[in-house]
Amino acid sequence: MIDQVQPSQLQDWIATQAPNGSVVVLDVREAWEVQTACVKAQGFELVQIPMHLIPPRINELKPEQPIAVLCHHGGRSMQVAAFLVQQGFSHIANIAGGINAWSSQVDTSVPKY
Repeated sequence: MIDQVQPSQLQDWIATQAPNGSVVVLDVREAWEVQTACVKAQGFELVQIPMHLIPPRINELKPEQPIAVLCHHGGRSMQVAAFLVQQGFSHIANIAGGINAWSSQVDTSVPKY
């Protein structure tokens, strides 16, 4: 199952998934997008791997670690989340609305594009 988590709910999701461990926010946007607007790691490890590089770099991720996937609006991140579940990852969330919603709900200093 893939949890749908609003950016404003991410800290609650982190608390339920890994109260004593670490959570990864996997940003699957392209490098130019990350340079345009980026989240700050707050209680999670931020990993940036563009969507098209996930298959060859999947070994950089741990299947047992909770991972919340982020993109621009939530479409690419949902595709990556589904791919990770198919590969045996068990604690996966899609950050609904992506960085655009993050800018509205969590940190208004993050530019919208």
